[in-house]
Amino acid sequence: MTRALIALMVAAAAAAVAAQDRPDRSKPPAIGPAPSLKMPAIQKQQLTNGLPVWIVEHHEVPLAQVNLIVRSGSAADPIGKYGVGSLTAAMLDEGAGPRAALEIADALEFLGANLSTTSTFDASAVRLSVPVSKLADALPIMADVALKPTFPANELDRLRQERLTGLLQARDNPAALIQIAFPRIVFGPTHRYGTSANGLPPAVEAFTLADLQTFYRLHYRPDNAALLVVGDVTPASIMPMLEKSFGAWKAEGMAPLTAAVPTAPQFKSRQVYIVDKPDAPQSQVRIGWVGVPRSTADYAPLEVLNTILGGSFTSRLNQNLREEHGYSYGASSAFDMRLSAGPFLASAGVQSDKTGPAIQEFFNELNNISKPIPEEELKKAKNYVALGFPGEFETTGDLARKLEDLVIYNLPEDSYAKFVGQVTSVTASSLQALAARYIQPDRMAVVVVGDRRSIEGPIRQLNLGPINFVTIDELFR
Repeated sequence: MTRALIALMVAAAAAAVAAQDRPDRSKPPAIGPAPSLKMPAIQKQQLTNGLPVWIVEHHEVPLAQVNLIVRSGSAADPIGKYGVGSLTAAMLDEGAGPRAALEIADALEFLGANLSTTSTFDASAVRLSVPVSKLADALPIMADVALKPTFPANELDRLRQERLTGLLQARDNPAALIQIAFPRIVFGPTHRYGTSANGLPPAVEAFTLADLQTFYRLHYRPDNAALLVVGDVTPASIMPMLEKSFGAWKAEGMAPLTAAVPTAPQFKSRQVYIVDKPDAPQSQVRIGWVGVPRSTADYAPLEVLNTILGGSFTSRLNQNLREEHGYSYGASSAFDMRLSAGPFLASAGVQSDKTGPAIQEFFNELNNISKPIPEEELKKAKNYVALGFPGEFETTGDLARKLEDLVIYNLPEDSYAKFVGQVTSVTASSLQALAARYIQPDRMAVVVVGDRRSIEGPIRQLNLGPINFVTIDELFR
């Protein structure tokens, strides 16, 4: 995306917000339609094997970003093998086609290219960034990584040991422990969102090459993928290259793909959980429950609501816990939106001796967010979201990631063009209704990792609800 287009988008967003906020002394301010942002055209093509290709031309610099998206991630892990999808993605560039891992790295470095493989709960990806002049040489390497991984046994053993070492280190790190404890408590240990995407020791220790190869065969297939290209290319220049590298890719068998992750049940009443980490100087606090999927129609207003609550430095949570009381270096909140409903959580690391008062302040803000939001605070949040949005499209990599979301979450193509208008049309009353629906503190889990001897008493004095105790060993089973 060119700088001129970014400037145009910022100006349009600013005009939309300014028009809404211009006072009319004869009647209460009205909120009219905001102008849509002009997004770059997506040119949709298809290879002969049916693999979709989305192309966005961006001719400002001679670079190309090519992302292969596979619509399966850790959420597709079989029961009892949680972590296999993540490990499969990590292994793709550890040996592919005729090259070993170091040979892949050397070849890409010689071309001035960067290639990465990654996985989330919702998808897996192989991403290539390369000068356009070297694109024809780099694409076959990318295709080998995506289509012809060799899964060397020695590399699997190395990655396995890295993950097991990381999990062992996590046992002594409250910040790492809370990342395992909170989803396990909110979603339950049998729900896919309740266990780390990377898996836990029993599964990681047991993974075999056959497990990775089976996951790869079932999910890495052209009818479950898409190619996204952003950069100094045209369909005429890029499609023959893509056809040469990816056109022969075929699905091995027609086994059905994994069913969607079910929405986890909500808590019916508030519950408190303490994970004892003796002598921890800081307590890690997470308060939340099951949130919403990315497909929610309330996406834009929830972005505004969360900006006010804990989504920016000047949010209520951060100003309260950090600036006013000095309990934490930073407090925040987030809706982690996935294909299925991910968690909503408010979080902070706080001084151990201030754990009780800090939790009280969390609930003060969680309860107050359902009250009418002052007009000036609402205006500030809408400006923050609307004017910051165009900057998310600045580079070829940024724009490619935005295209990924359209593919992974099956979003309408005009989602981004409409976003600023949806933000500027948000009202205080609509946010109050959303807060009442999506933020119900009396039904949330309160999860704290800290020194039980010093934090249990102050937490009990808050009378938040039943207190449950979870051992570190339980988290890693």
